[in-house]
Amino acid sequence: MQNLQKYLASEFEMKSLGDLKYFLGIEVARSKHGIFLSRRKYILDLLAETRMLDCKPIDNPSEQNHKLRFYSDQVPTDKECYQRLVGKLIYLAHTRPDIAYAVRVVSQFMHSSSEDHMGYVMHSLRYLKVTIGKGLMFCKYGHTDVEGCRDADWAGLVTDRRSTSGYFTFVGGNVVTWRRKKQKVVSRSSAKAEYRGMAQGVCELPLLCFSI
Repeated sequence: MQNLQKYLASEFEMKSLGDLKYFLGIEVARSKHGIFLSRRKYILDLLAETRMLDCKPIDNPSEQNHKLRFYSDQVPTDKECYQRLVGKLIYLAHTRPDIAYAVRVVSQFMHSSSEDHMGYVMHSLRYLKVTIGKGLMFCKYGHTDVEGCRDADWAGLVTDRRSTSGYFTFVGGNVVTWRRKKQKVVSRSSAKAEYRGMAQGVCELPLLCFSI
């Protein structure tokens, strides 16, 4: 490793800064249990920017049974502000799988947002207030097994009655990829929605097996 660092330093203007602690808003903490990734400072800056530091926290990242959609008589909100906030939540979701669904919902209304949509974003910010310290923990479990779990709702989108698939994949007991995606066609039964969700999740597993 030292020889590699010397070689790179001879070719480029660079130097070793030691163990990684902070990179692109991601805080890295090491212990005997493993490596922990979090975004505490990033979330605090986001709450300060939106003046939500003193908001009332909630323990759920998204509203249950929401009916968000486009309405002809909807009250518009600041489009630029909405897009900026949702963009920051998308970036935050790279280390926070728990907000992946809420981010997917609000990202559908980037080009025509309303006060109701902005209220859903504020709901997620109130959740972040009480979960600032959450993140991803990577531990050494002594194996490199590839596992996956998936789920899907049925006709959960009120606009077009499509279903949403979601999956998580694990390598060595640690989550490495996750995704929620609207299905391309309308499923006429919950079983079809589940099978389509399973197909999307299974496609991810061979790629992970090949990479390790």
